[in-house]
Amino acid sequence: QVQLVESGGGLVQPGGSLRLSCAGSGFSVSLHYMAWYRQAPGKERELAAAITSGGGTTYANSVKGRFTISRDNAKNTVYLQMNSLKAEDTAVYYCTRGGRDWGQGTQVTVSS
Repeated sequence: QVQLVESGGGLVQPGGSLRLSCAGSGFSVSLHYMAWYRQAPGKERELAAAITSGGGTTYANSVKGRFTISRDNAKNTVYLQMNSLKAEDTAVYYCTRGGRDWGQGTQVTVSS
């Protein structure tokens, strides 16, 4: 049974950092396209960052240079390191395996 569990969200001040984790079970994250999406209140869900099975990465223009997606195959976990956070990064962040399986989401709030 495929399961994705996100963690690491919270409240952070503008300019701060957070690291989100997505622990996978029932499959190997190294063999799949994995991505982080986010959904702000009143907005559609959008791609933040993705990593392919070959290790290639993609970022939304709005997060490029501030966010880094990575994975730890031994821990079967995908991470999203978020630096220089802005108020507009406030959203629920979701981990997905190929857009088919989704985690429950973790709230990130950037506010002073």
